[in-house]
Amino acid sequence: MRDTMHEKGRLGFRVLNAPPALDLRIVQKFRDFPSSTVADAMGRFGFMDPHIRQRTGKSMCGLAVTVQCRPADNLMVHKALQVAQPGDVVVVRTGGNTTNAVFGELMAHAALASKLGGIVVDGAIRDVERIAEIHFPAFSRSVSPGACDKDGPGEINVPISCGGVVVSPGDIVIGDSDGVVVVPRDDARVVLEMVAQILEREEKRVNEIRAGHVVRGDVDELLRSRGVIE
Repeated sequence: MRDTMHEKGRLGFRVLNAPPALDLRIVQKFRDFPSSTVADAMGRFGFMDPHIRQRTGKSMCGLAVTVQCRPADNLMVHKALQVAQPGDVVVVRTGGNTTNAVFGELMAHAALASKLGGIVVDGAIRDVERIAEIHFPAFSRSVSPGACDKDGPGEINVPISCGGVVVSPGDIVIGDSDGVVVVPRDDARVVLEMVAQILEREEKRVNEIRAGHVVRGDVDELLRSRGVIE
C-alpha cells in the first residue's frame, strides 16, 4: 500500500500524492517484454527519443514517480527518492538542462537502499561507473561531472514530458538496451493483450524462417503493387 501525505505547497512547488498503484501482477508481466515490442503494441508510439540512453547496463520496469525540476536543481529529485515506493521508477524533467547532473552515486545508494526500480533523467547524471557497480538502473540524456543546486522550486507526481513522451504518475516505465517506453496506466491491460498477439506472430515467423521461408512473402506482393517488380 502506498503511503500518502498531506498535500501542501503551491503550483510549481509542491509534492502530490501518487495515484492508487496498478495491480503489481500487471506490472510484473511487463518485465518479460522488450521495450520495442511494447512500443509496437502501442502503434509505435510511447517511446522516448534515442538520446535517453541506458547508462549502467541494467534494465528496469516499474511505476512512474514524476519530477519536474528547475534547470540545474535537484531538490525535488531528493524528495522523490524519499516518497517513491519499492519498485517505482523516478522520471525527471530538468527543463532542458544537460550539463548539471541531478543524480549521482550517493543518490543511487539511497535509491538502492529504498529498493527503487530505476531512474530516467531527461538531462544529466554522473558517477555512472560507480552506479553501474551497484547495479542500479539509470537512464539519461547526458552524462556530466557538473553538480547542481538544491533550492527548488519543482513538483512531484505531476504530468511531465520526458524524452518527448508524456509521463503521468503511475504510468508503467520500461527501460532496456533499446531505450525507454511508457505505458499509460489506463491502457496497461489493452497493451498486454496486444503484446501477446505480437509475440505470437513473431514466434510463427521465426518458425517459418527455420523451415526455410527466409523472405517474407508480403514483401514481393507489396513491391508488385507499387510497380517496382513484376
